[in-house]
Amino acid sequence: MADIIDPAVGDYLLTHCTPADDVLRDLAAETWAKFPPGAAGMQVSHDEGALLTMLVRLTGATNAVEVGTFTGYSSICIARGLRPGGRLLACDVSEEWTSVARDYWQRAGLTDRIDLRIAPALATLRALPADPVIDFVFVDADKTGYPDYYDELVPRLRPGGLMVLDNVLRGGRVLDPSDESDHAVAGLNDRIVTDDRVESVMLPVRDGVTLIRRRD
Repeated sequence: MADIIDPAVGDYLLTHCTPADDVLRDLAAETWAKFPPGAAGMQVSHDEGALLTMLVRLTGATNAVEVGTFTGYSSICIARGLRPGGRLLACDVSEEWTSVARDYWQRAGLTDRIDLRIAPALATLRALPADPVIDFVFVDADKTGYPDYYDELVPRLRPGGLMVLDNVLRGGRVLDPSDESDHAVAGLNDRIVTDDRVESVMLPVRDGVTLIRRRD
């Protein structure tokens, strides 16, 4: 695993974002207490969550989709950034993980903004209307599924809409892919830069995020 930034710089970044409130702090603590480190590590960091909220607000999003919800940290960050009346479709396969999310959505006053679908995400996405009405997408799920999620979501993203892909560096392993997940992400990274439907930028935020904007 390659360190994208020095850990001391990472700590500095965390202390120079708008602080998390009690809901997010308690959710992060419960996730780490309840689940093994390998699973708890799937939770986005505070700085990445703050970035999601800001991007949603800057996009002026009303309709959002999240692929990979886990215990709900990122969904809270996304839902908080939506315009009044906005909705987030949250896709996951685990009742155990999302039961924690539901508790914190209620505590955050966001249950009316989030529609959770417990099912394989690809089936959920394929069942959506084909119309390009999605304003914002966050993908942070099984990496082998990334290419298929991308293929289903880009046509449904409105012109000017934004997709955020997480873990696009795979700890640096995209430079020399070693397993199926690494190959899937590395291959999609290469596809995105040649896709004339979108414009993109990859950022060294945590394990790498790519911002993908549907061209007007």
